[in-house]
Amino acid sequence: MLTFIGLGLYNEHSITREGARAIRAADRVFAEFYTSQLLGTSVKQLEAHYGVDIAVRDRAGVEQDPEPMLAAAAEESVAFLTAGDTMISTTHTDLRIRAESRGIETHVIHGVTAETAASGLTGLQNYRFGKAVTLPFPFVHGAGDVPPSVIESIEANESRGLHTLVYLDIKIDYHQRRDGPADHDPYMTADVAAKLLADDWRADQLGVVVARAGSPEPLVVADRLGSLAVDSFGDPLHMLVIPGDLHHVESDALSALADAPADLVAVDD
Repeated sequence: MLTFIGLGLYNEHSITREGARAIRAADRVFAEFYTSQLLGTSVKQLEAHYGVDIAVRDRAGVEQDPEPMLAAAAEESVAFLTAGDTMISTTHTDLRIRAESRGIETHVIHGVTAETAASGLTGLQNYRFGKAVTLPFPFVHGAGDVPPSVIESIEANESRGLHTLVYLDIKIDYHQRRDGPADHDPYMTADVAAKLLADDWRADQLGVVVARAGSPEPLVVADRLGSLAVDSFGDPLHMLVIPGDLHHVESDALSALADAPADLVAVDD
């Protein structure tokens, strides 16, 4: 049995009760934290909380060499942990398909996702979001500051009146590699993302920063991208939302919850 378990957004208490029970009942526990992190805890704290040993796998160990996990799951009950929801954004569908093809039973226990948190914290309605995008660090893709595909996706959503959730790059593997940039922060922050979009796209575009979703003190701030680019939003993880057309309730929410400038969220009657 291979059980995929989403840990939620922040610490060892962010998981569902079902997920916690499954971890404690597993014979072996694996995890990956290269797609996202729980910044309110550590692997050692997770191990102590659940009373298990956790084998952390890097990207290659999950995507290219999953054999140790699959071999264990063929004989024992194995839990595979990720931050957020293991099948939303941090998707591991390929691993599940490999397991099923070998006759290994699989199960998914969902966790709270950044996607739902962004909607809930900003007051932007979840069914009014279009395709999400990830904004990579410029040094990673080497094709200018903002890949054209990112702007094209935002504008495609905009043309339909839809909001865009912009995930901000995490490059733990680059940070740990000897050939990675020496001054590289592994977590892109919202001010860096806003500056990239302001410089390459629109400085006066409304943006909404969501910082530390799932923590005891999340932060939501709405302003022009050019203004967000020179602000500071504290510790990661950060996300950025580019709103599309606003319903009057969404406009009121951004004013009340994110201190949005009135002229940026005005809605025609």
